[in-house]
Amino acid sequence: MTKIPEKFKAFRIHDDAEGYRSDIEDIGIDDLSEGDVVIRCEWSGINYKDALAATGKGRILKSYPLVGGIDVAGEVISSECDRFSAGDKVLVTGCNQSETRDGGYSQYLRLDSKSVIPLPAGLTTREAMGIGTAGFTAAISLYRMEALGQTPGAGPIVVTGASGGVGSFAIDILTKAGYEVHAITGKVEQFDYLEGLGARQCISRHDLHWGQKPLETTRWAGCIDNVGGEMLAGISRVIDLWGNIAVCGMAGGIGLNATNLPLILRGISLIGISSNNTPYDMREILWGRLANEWRPQHLDTIVNNEVSLDELGNAFGVLMKGAALGRTVVDLS
Repeated sequence: MTKIPEKFKAFRIHDDAEGYRSDIEDIGIDDLSEGDVVIRCEWSGINYKDALAATGKGRILKSYPLVGGIDVAGEVISSECDRFSAGDKVLVTGCNQSETRDGGYSQYLRLDSKSVIPLPAGLTTREAMGIGTAGFTAAISLYRMEALGQTPGAGPIVVTGASGGVGSFAIDILTKAGYEVHAITGKVEQFDYLEGLGARQCISRHDLHWGQKPLETTRWAGCIDNVGGEMLAGISRVIDLWGNIAVCGMAGGIGLNATNLPLILRGISLIGISSNNTPYDMREILWGRLANEWRPQHLDTIVNNEVSLDELGNAFGVLMKGAALGRTVVDLS
């Protein structure tokens, strides 16, 4: 059995009389949230939510101090539940990590077994965290769209915020599932990157003009939207009959200045995507697909950066400036 060291490294976030701050600390197992499974953490990833929490730009945490990081994968070293044993490889995405309990930016972690997913065959822990919440969110979006009747034959799907983690995986997974994908981004210099992932058409968000009518000429059969705000309002006016919009981001704001006419005259569905609160059985289904029929074809292209715990601060800065491309994984070893 692996012995847990008395002290180990973790990226911890505080908000107290000394102010809001985050840094690498030496902590012990008793400093962590309670849980019935202990893992040696191997890999994590960086999501926009992680950057908001670490920098204080978004009030993500509900209590302090907490270890940051909403994703983690590693090896079980002890378990008090029947489902997991020492040596099992596992992963967790979301499930209130770095919100109400300690997250994945730690060398060791205690977890609630109700949130722990066995690592699917065919994925390494690094690959799983390369996919992480970003790829998982893209997969939930397609899963729920198809549950409402979305098919490749209905027409192209547009992805907004396409050069980010969720957008990149959405293009890859949709293309693999047989859809024609169009990409909207503010980074025209990344058109080649997006086309390499499978996008058939790339559109600069600066060139978009939706028109002002509640219903405009239809352009797409569905959408995975990472932007929200005016982008989501505009997209809602141009989706074809019975199309679906998976709403999974807010890079452009949380407001929605739109009418209900696309919903009641074209049968459009707005689908809320809450990856953090996805039921366990759906998590198992989706991770099984991400390891098999929806496994990203361009994982090594999308996961284009790797950092250590000590380098997290710089990586958060890049993400908050909107300069990140694809996904960054965190080596916890």
